[in-house]
Formats: sequence, C-alpha cells, structure tokens
Amino acid sequence: MDTASTESTSSPTRLGDGAANTTAPARIALVGVHGFGTHHLRNLDRLSATGMVDLIAVADPNPPAPGDLPESTAVHSNLDELLAGDHQPDVIIVATPIQTHAPLALSALASKADLYLEKPPVASMSDFLRLQEAAATSGRTVQIGFQSLGSRALAALEKLASGQASEELPGIGTLKGISATGRWVRDRAYYKRSRWAGKRSLDGVDVVDGVATNPLAHAIATALRIAGARAAEDLATVETDLYRANDIEADDTSVIRLRTINGLPITCALTLCATESVEPYVTLHGTEGTAVFHYTEDRVTVRTEAGETTHTFGRDDLTENLLQHLSEGTPLLSPLDDAGAFMRVLEAIRTAEAPALIPSECVNWVGTGEQAHAVIPNIEDILERATGAHATFSELGLPWARPITGGAEALYTPGADAAASTNATTVLRSGSHLEPALSPRPYLHPVTTPAGIVVTDHLPSDHVWHLGAGFALQDVNGSNFWGGRSYRRAAGKYVDVKDHGRIETASISREKDHTMLDLTWFAADGGLVLKESRSLSRTVLDKRTWRLDVQTRLTAVVDVSLGSPGSHGATGSGYGGFFWRLPVNASPRVFSSTAEGEPSVHGSVTPWLAWTGEFDGGPATLVFGAPAESADPWFVRCSDYPAVGSALAWDTAVEVAEGESLTRTTTVWISDGILGAAEIEGLVSGR
Repeated sequence: MDTASTESTSSPTRLGDGAANTTAPARIALVGVHGFGTHHLRNLDRLSATGMVDLIAVADPNPPAPGDLPESTAVHSNLDELLAGDHQPDVIIVATPIQTHAPLALSALASKADLYLEKPPVASMSDFLRLQEAAATSGRTVQIGFQSLGSRALAALEKLASGQASEELPGIGTLKGISATGRWVRDRAYYKRSRWAGKRSLDGVDVVDGVATNPLAHAIATALRIAGARAAEDLATVETDLYRANDIEADDTSVIRLRTINGLPITCALTLCATESVEPYVTLHGTEGTAVFHYTEDRVTVRTEAGETTHTFGRDDLTENLLQHLSEGTPLLSPLDDAGAFMRVLEAIRTAEAPALIPSECVNWVGTGEQAHAVIPNIEDILERATGAHATFSELGLPWARPITGGAEALYTPGADAAASTNATTVLRSGSHLEPALSPRPYLHPVTTPAGIVVTDHLPSDHVWHLGAGFALQDVNGSNFWGGRSYRRAAGKYVDVKDHGRIETASISREKDHTMLDLTWFAADGGLVLKESRSLSRTVLDKRTWRLDVQTRLTAVVDVSLGSPGSHGATGSGYGGFFWRLPVNASPRVFSSTAEGEPSVHGSVTPWLAWTGEFDGGPATLVFGAPAESADPWFVRCSDYPAVGSALAWDTAVEVAEGESLTRTTTVWISDGILGAAEIEGLVSGR
C-alpha cells in the first residue's frame, strides 16, 4: 500500500505535562506506515511513552524497516489481515492514498473501532455521505486529520471573525472577507513518487490529488473553519479555476472562490509552482485591519493603524484529542461532520472541467532532471491580486488563463485595419463580476499600442480597485463608485464602509471604430443617481500611433454632488473622473508642455500630459489631452504606482441639478516608442 504524502502542519510538541495516564492505554492500529504515516509513528511513540497508547498492529504492503516498531506490534500487509488477526483495536488510524480512504474507513467502522482518517476524508461527496451514514449507524467516532484545526489560534481568530478582540489579539473591525494563500515548490520527482500522485482518477477510481485537495488542503479547511463553514450547506457558492504547469492530470495552480450563506467571500489562491516555498497563510480582512495566520506555525500577526501585534499559540494533537474525547468527552477538534464544507469544495474540483494546461512559454523550469520544478513568472503577485480582489485567474486576464466567459468583448483587434497594419487591441469589460467593494463598473483592459504592447493594468495588488481605463468618481451623494475605502472629512482619513455603488451597462451599440454605452449609476442603497452616455472612438493615425477619444455625458437623475477625497479635505488627492492605470514600467517619465516629473505635473492644468516608459514588450508613449469642456487638473502617480487621471472635482465638489448634464472628453494618443515634446505637440495640434 502506497501511503499518501499529505501536508503536515505539525508544530513542535507543546502538549500537556507529559504525566503518565492512569487508565489502560488505548489500543491503536495504524494503516499506512510510510509517507505521512511516519508522522503518526513518531507521534504514537510519544504517546506510548506517556502510557496513553499501545501500538498493537500496523498494516502496509511495504513493511516498516526493522526496529521502527515496538517488538510487540504485529505487522500485516493490509487492513483485512489486521482485522482478521483479532487485535481488537480501540482506534484505527488510516494514513493511506486518497483513493483508498473510503473502503478502509468503512471497514474500520464495521469492526467497531473508532477512526482517525487522514485528509482529505474521501475522494467524492457520495463516499463522504456513505461514511457519515456508516459512522452514525456504528455509533463510532471519526476524527479527520486536518492538523491545523488543532491550533489554539483558532479560538482567537473566530473571535476576530465575529468582530471581537481576544486576550492575545486586538480587533480588526467587521470582517469583510477571508483569503488563503499557498506558495509551494514541488519538483518532477514529487509527481513520480507513486502511481496516484497528481491524478484525478486511477483505474476508474477517484483520486483528486490536486493542490487544493491534498498538498495545501489545510489552507482551505482552515479558512472554512474560521468562517464558521462546517457543513456543505454553509456554503452558498463554490467556484473553481484550475490549471496545471506539470505533466499531471490534476491541478497544481488554482483559485477556489467560495461564498458562505451569510455572504462572506473566501478566496483561496494556491500553487505548487512558486519561486520558493513559503509558509502558507490565511488572512482575515477587516474594516480596521488584517490578521494573518501562518497555520503551520500557529502564528498570527494583526496589523491595524495602531501597529502590528504577533502572537504564537499552542496546538493540540488530534490523536490525543480523539483519545480525550473517547475517555473524557472532550469535544473533537476535527470531527467528520465538520468536513462537509471542505468536501463540497473537493466535489466541485472533482466534477470541474479538467485543469487547463499552462502553455510552456508561460512556465520557467528551474533545476535539472527529476529535481526540476516549474515556476510561473510573477505567481506571487498574481496570487496577491487574486486574493485581494476575490478574483479568478480568468478574471485577472492572465495570458495563460482561460478567457473569461461573458462580460468582456474586443472592441478593436489586431488586423482590423489592414491599411495601418496595427496590432492594437482594446477589450471592453463590463466589470459585472467584481466584488461590491471594488465598485463594479465598465472599463477598458487591455489596451495596447499598434505593436501590441499592453499599456493598461487592472486589479493590481497595490490597489485592486484600479480598473484599466475608464471613468469613475469616489463620491456621488455619499456613494463610492471608485472602489476601496472612502475619505471622510469628519474622520480625517480613509475609512472602510459599505458605501459602494455600481455602474451597469443598460445598452451598447457598435460601429467599426465607434462604441456607444448607455450606463446607469446605482448608489449603495440601490437608488439610481446618474445616467451616463459614454462614447469610445478610435482613429488610427499611422503604423506607430492610434488615438482613443473617450467622452462621457453624465445626466443627474436626482440632485447630485460629485466629490472626491480632495473635496473632502484630502489635499492633493482630488482624483475622480477619467482615470488610466498603467502597468509597471521601467524608466518612466511624466511631463507636460510646462512641467517635468510627478511633483510638478500633479495638480497642474495643461493642454496635455505625456508618459513614456519601457513596458513589457518595448518602449511606449501615452499622451493625454485635457478635456475641452473644463480646465481640470491632472492627477498623477509615478513613484508609488503608475496612473494618470483628469480630476473632475479636485478640491471642490461639482453640483449637478436633477435633469442637468455634465460632459467631459479626454483624448489619449497611444504610440510605440518614445516621443519627444515636438512630436507630441504635433499630435495634439492635429486633434
């Protein structure tokens, strides 16, 4: 029997006082002595020294090495032989390959023994239901081997999740969401250690040995426990986005996106294709801070405006907990029934479309031979973006991810204008799939130069609510259509409140180079405050440059006040209106006809503003033409993050009465190469 290689979350022993047990030791049988079974052997040896257990028998077709077991321990080749030996174990521990869990667990329960079953419990929801029924019928107890659930940090984290501080940890306000991040490295040898490794099924039997169900299963199980999701019915939705860089059947890089019946989002972004292995962690995102739980170390770090607090907790061993439950009635830490929510996740992965193969050009291989391991470039930042925005890889628009289904359409595509030989691309995204806190709205991404260089970014890890090129406002009658936190004069700072509005597409009409959008702006309470007509026009100037004209006409449905952080007292932060988020680029230069550099250009009023830089793919220049309707200041960020905006309400709110309209037109020239001031003046004068 080939034993499973499961994720260990064991910490250094911090259990009890080591006093000998005064009752008869529990009779233990272990099925599977290799792989994670070796951990159980060490742990049973520790418990045996305290008089708590007696390892009476083991079963494995590959016997342990001489001297690895007590002389009194019987050795069998399988569980049937062990049970036939009439050893009468009190508890059977099963630490075997995933696909063997169901039959072995059912046999163990039929023998009238209590059961410790390694994670994942079984490989399908139908087997889980059979196991639950068998446990109920036999009256036996089943503990599932999610070792992280033995962490004493969970009690404090569950308090934080409910909005309370604990003795060890300060509060983080109201819980907005939970994320889990896992970045591990696994080489080719890892997937050749056994026939079932990396398989979705083997010989017609479900295995489901993917990143989320085996190596980093604790990340999901821990996040679910903190969220209070134990039964399958505690989850309202389960979405999967599965990929593989290795030559396997199962996934090695995935996003699992969940939502509880209470509406709490949980996003797990996991990979075995990282640059280097780091300790996985679960993050609680609160309105006043975050709590990061490194569950393999039982360490929690809380970050708030008041500072940073770190506390390391103890851990209870699950085998010892099971024995205490049987002898003293101590509550189980990881009972079978509490694995229902995790099994719903596993079932969604089992029944999902097969993981998509990441193209070889999007994967780097490090090392040689069997020690070589796949690395997905920038995977660390990608995971941060996914968890920060509660987005799938497809929604991030990654070059190796499946295309998003719905909500995105190409306005301009390569080869659309053969005369100009342009490879420029522009994709219009509805934004309808975005989390409410991102203020869902339509935007353009990617936008490229004629040579195909991408010059927009969206959902970046530093500000996940920054969405390509578009138009948005941070304050319309108190509703945030920008995303993220809102600046409030009374507080004198940004605050995290549920004040987010959304902009929906009512209709869209298209011609070759012209698109018209009719949009509706709904406030946080659902009320309609604005109607917008947005025009997107393209003009191809030559093989090097094309022009995008964006015009928006806002019509007030009720009297509205259009504001910004600047109009609320945040000096220099008057963003709102047209906004263009650029990707990170080298050697950036931002300048206008009269000023050079971010400090000088930011807040200035000039006919145009230019950005040049070395982008991924080559040098490019963006020239932003100021709106003819109003002398709005430029909003510029270069040192912290790359972005340009035309500020509609720089330091004073704009009032628009019911039925009245406001129009802004912005022109952007998108060019390959680095343009100088004379070339830019030529473009602008020819507008």
